[in-house]
Amino acid sequence: MNLAYKHLINPGFSPHSRVWVYQSSRLLSLAEAFEAEDQIREFVTAWVSHSDEVKAEGHLFFGQFVVLIADESQVKVSGCSTDSSVRFIKKLGETFKVDFFDRQRLAFVKNDKIEMVPLSQVSYALQHDILTPDTLYFNNLVLNKAALENDWIIPVKNSWLAKKAGITV
Repeated sequence: MNLAYKHLINPGFSPHSRVWVYQSSRLLSLAEAFEAEDQIREFVTAWVSHSDEVKAEGHLFFGQFVVLIADESQVKVSGCSTDSSVRFIKKLGETFKVDFFDRQRLAFVKNDKIEMVPLSQVSYALQHDILTPDTLYFNNLVLNKAALENDWIIPVKNSWLAKKAGITV
């Protein structure tokens, strides 16, 4: 599985740009992905904060992750504009009949594809070598562009899951 995505992120955005990662409950079909990308592009182009245009970009990575990035070096994203992005993601989920808000299902790279595992079953999966400390995990808790580029797709042993599952490095 090709996990290259960093080259798609605008290098002109500040490393401190805010990031929101929304994981879909399933892989979107190719047709859905094209439509979703159009809608994401349309949203970020029109995104405003107190009538000021937000310097933003949005992506659909791997057909399953919507990533919104806002460079706040000129215009801060207000609570209202954050709310508008959440409404957009909810609408996107309704359009494609997927859930972008289930934080209890975690994504891993297993056998060259993205596999979802309920949080409640991660310890079991690690104990039975279904997942290993080196299994790649999508850490959707990243908060800024630098973290998205360096800490989004990481081995389980380097994530918050390691402590939760009692993994020692």
